[in-house]
Parts: sequence; structure tokens; C-alpha cells
Amino acid sequence: MTQAGRPQTPRRTRVLVVGSGWRFTSGISYYTCRLANAFAEQTTTSVVLMRRLVPRFLYPGRARVGSVVHDLDYAQGVDVFDGVDWYWGNSTRGLRAFLDRTAPDVVVLQWWTGAVLHSYILLAGLLRARGARVVVEWHEVQDTGEARIPGAVRYVRWAMKALLRRVDAHVVHSEFDRDLLRQAYGLDDRSVTIVPHGPYDHVLESSTPRSTSETAPEMQLLFFGTIRPYKGLEDLVAAFSALPRDLAEQFRLTIVGETWEGWTQPLRDVETSPHRDRIELVNRYVTDAEVRDHFAAADAVVLPYRRSSSSGPLQMAMSAGLPVVVTSVGGLVEAAADYEGAEFVPPRDPRALGDALRNLLRRRDERYADPHSWATSVSRFDQVFQGLGVNGTMAGTPAGDPLSANSAN
Repeated sequence: MTQAGRPQTPRRTRVLVVGSGWRFTSGISYYTCRLANAFAEQTTTSVVLMRRLVPRFLYPGRARVGSVVHDLDYAQGVDVFDGVDWYWGNSTRGLRAFLDRTAPDVVVLQWWTGAVLHSYILLAGLLRARGARVVVEWHEVQDTGEARIPGAVRYVRWAMKALLRRVDAHVVHSEFDRDLLRQAYGLDDRSVTIVPHGPYDHVLESSTPRSTSETAPEMQLLFFGTIRPYKGLEDLVAAFSALPRDLAEQFRLTIVGETWEGWTQPLRDVETSPHRDRIELVNRYVTDAEVRDHFAAADAVVLPYRRSSSSGPLQMAMSAGLPVVVTSVGGLVEAAADYEGAEFVPPRDPRALGDALRNLLRRRDERYADPHSWATSVSRFDQVFQGLGVNGTMAGTPAGDPLSANSAN
């Protein structure tokens, strides 16, 4: 109570989100921005961006590093430090002052690559010394490309011990990822909370009219995302190429994605497909405006992953309300379990994919509600924060008895 006898208004929790910046734009750049903006609707939010992730020549998308492909941006009022480079140097000069000024109560580190591990250890140490609690949100245990490099695997497993000693709680998107985390680092399940991935509805609002059976004679299929070994694009091309000609002529397949890890097999398969004239290939990282146009033009999305913890393109498809054919791998089953537009097929099975493509013809003009929301994600995070005894409160989530971190599940 105040001296005048009136109740005090609890101060807002100060949340800091750390993740990938826009210089090396990737799916984590978008996730970091969307999560921070969602927090900002509820509480005081700041962001520290990882700017130069690695030496440019090592990055798979090196040709576009520094190019502006996004029009999504941080909400007004989000305090952004852009950013920390892999070699630190002058990039960390203003970091201490930024942390002193924003004084976060809790930090949420976005984890997806070992390239940021040494910087995260530094940040976690600085923030814990200031009394902040540290949460890691895992998008992968380790990037699949890095996992193919023995030295990178050994480094991450060794250095991760230093980060884990500075972490108070962990967040994953699925039970599948929690199992992986337990196997990799032996983490207690009580320290790991499942928080669903929020929607990617920034792909909507295109100037391109949405495709329907009345505006286009053929059903428009879309594959979207980087072209890497685990994406399984070659399985989709095999399935499409095996369709009888009269059936293939009822479709047009658009493939949109940048090649990573030198994985060109699917592109060679496209060139030799008997239905090459039915396939459009956009082999580069496209702008946000182009993403919106591709999703507006699509009647259905096909995601033939061979493995995956989570998927931005799946979130985009659900936000657009489109029918989705997706393989039943990893965390994708949980991510789309409540989405009525999803049809699951086994991985590495072009015949099952072909049958699913045939089924899509009956669902062409159907649209579905996305069961996900950022409000749900932020509410789950707030339960984690309360379980840790983080100072302050967030709008719509009044302070009360702390919950256990795992109770958010």
C-alpha cells in the first residue's frame, strides 16, 4: 500500500530476448522478432541481436548476407541492441551500458546454433551477475548441418556445460524435443517446459488475390523453405514425377527455397522430371513480400521433412489456413496435431506422398482455423517466469503463488 492508502501498481517484468539479427536472416530472425513483439504487448521488452554469426564465407547463404529481405520489424517501444558479432571486438562495447539501462529481470536465449554459444555464455554471466534469471528456448539440440561436423559436435557438447550452469529453466516446442534434450544433456524434465510455437501470420495480407478453383484451372502446390538434406524435397519431386500425366496436369508445383549444404540432388531431379513443365523453381531466399505472394497463390503446402524439431513453413501454412501434407516426424506431429487441415504421411515414402497429393484435389478450396496464438505462448512463458520467482508481472497475468516451471505443460 502507498502512504495514501491506495494499492500500488505492480511494475512490469522486464524481459530480454536474445536471438538472430537480420544481417544473417534466417527463420530464427523472424522467431526472435515475433516473440519479442508478443512480449511487448504484455510487458517491458528489450532485444539483443546476434549480428555477424560466423565469418561470411562459412555461411550457406553468404551471397545475401547484409541484404534486406524482410519487412517485418520490431514493434515501437522494443529496445534493440544490434548487435553482437562472433568475434566480439567493438560490437560488445555498448553492451554493458545497454544491459544497465534496460535492467532485464529475465532473459530468453534463442538456441539454434553453436556459433552463438560463446556469446551466450558471456551474456548469461553478465545477466546473472545483475540478478536476472536465464531461460533457454531450444529450437534444435544442434543445427543439423553442424551435427555433421565432428569438431562442431564436440565443441558444443563441451562448451554447453558452461552455459547450462548459468541457466535456470528451459523451453522447447514439443515432447519430442524434450526427449532429445534429456538424451543429449540429461536435463531434469522439471526444468523443461513445453511452449507451443506461435503463428506466422505475417505471411498474410498479400496484394495477390488468393488462389481458388475459380481463379486458376490447376491446383497450386507449394514447397517452401531452405533446401537441405533433412527437408526431403527429393521425395516430393519423386512423388510428383511418378504421377500419371493426366493427374499431374491438374497441378502446378512451385518450389521456393535457398540451397544449403550443397544439397542439389532435388534440383537435378526437377530437371529430369517428366513433368518439368508443371514445376516452377525459385532457388533463392525470397523477400517477405514474395513470401506473401507465394502463400496467397497456393492452394496447399507440401512439407516432406525427413526429420524436424519445428518448422516455420508449417506455421506459415497453418496461419494461411491452407491444407498441408506433412510428414509425421519429430515435433511436427505435435505442432499440427490440432490443425484440421493437416494430413500426415510417413517420411521417405514418395508413394504415400503421391496418394496425399491426389487427396488434395478434393480439398482445394477448403480453409482451416490456426489453433495457435502468441498470447498462449507468452502466457506459458509467464508461468515459467513465475515459477522462477522473476520480479514484476505481465499484463493479463496477475502475480500470484509461483507455479512450478513444469506446470505449464
